[in-house]
Amino acid sequence: MPRNPRDFFAPLAVGAPAPLRELPRAPSRVIHFFDPSNTKMASKVPDILPRIDVILGNLEDGVRADSKIEAREGLVKLATATEFGDTQLWTRVNSLDSPWGLDDLLTLVPAIGHKLDVIMVPKVEGPEDIHYVDRLLAQLEAKAGLTRPLLVHAILETARGVANVEEIGAASPRMQGLSLGPADLAADRRMKTTRVGGGHPGYLVRADPSPTDPDAPRPSYQQDLWHYTLARMVDACVANGILPYYGPFGDIKDVVACEDQFRNAFLLGCVGAWSLHPVQIDIAKRVFSPEPAEVTWARRVIETMGDGTGAVMVDGKMQDDASVKQCRVVLDLARTLAVRDPRLAEAYGFTDAAPADAAPADAAEQVAAR
Repeated sequence: MPRNPRDFFAPLAVGAPAPLRELPRAPSRVIHFFDPSNTKMASKVPDILPRIDVILGNLEDGVRADSKIEAREGLVKLATATEFGDTQLWTRVNSLDSPWGLDDLLTLVPAIGHKLDVIMVPKVEGPEDIHYVDRLLAQLEAKAGLTRPLLVHAILETARGVANVEEIGAASPRMQGLSLGPADLAADRRMKTTRVGGGHPGYLVRADPSPTDPDAPRPSYQQDLWHYTLARMVDACVANGILPYYGPFGDIKDVVACEDQFRNAFLLGCVGAWSLHPVQIDIAKRVFSPEPAEVTWARRVIETMGDGTGAVMVDGKMQDDASVKQCRVVLDLARTLAVRDPRLAEAYGFTDAAPADAAPADAAEQVAAR
């Protein structure tokens, strides 16, 4: 039987902090992964923090089975010794059916829960997985005396998870967002691709034969393997007030295709993507930040519309109430990013990092709730 809606925002354990009613609005264009068991990689974290929105200590895939405990302990050591400033600290724990997932949570929350912002849970298949993590985190928060709740991010990596994506997004007020996990999802669906994200040259449409020259070469156009899943995930996130992300792009050397995949996700509504290598950091930051020309256009449309009702022509293009809504999406994102990035503020023409024609907001809100 479902819980009473009035109880949805009540703590799930005595002494646990109350769930958040609004998500923090800090930028999360790039979630940069590192392996805490790799001492060389971990040593670079303090220097890389100013470049990124989110640093994520990865304990799951990509960490050798015999290094899982070392990775967990390494994350505790690094987090304890590091001041993260405006950069969020996330972790991806091991899956709930693994030998390490439970111990990850039992170790991390008491030790560094006061520094963690988000816990990424892999291979989530239904709301029951979130309910389990939700209750366990509440108990651990209470025991550790935490004053703010940890948020949960789920990865869509199975067909069942995609089928239940709406229920997953609505499972708990802890839900921060969802990421597409293309590699595991491809395997679970029995898709015939061995790539980690991105397209495939075999997934295409071909033009019809020429009526006058049937044997002439016929142009073909590569399609996006992930369009359906990504769009469905975005809708589920928006419907539940949480944030959608593109996951990993595995071909580190193909920066062109990486940028294309990230931009597709951005245009569809995603707010960020994973970075598996430093070369992908600037790609994600660039792609998931509005172009200055788009921000200028958005401001112009809003100014021309006046009270935001009716319809006007701007450079021969009809603009109406819906146009203003679209433009405010661009302006709101630009303002959130400009609060933290003076270069973007200058590029966008926000002398005070908050355009006068955008809805008022406390600047602390843009980077707060840490």
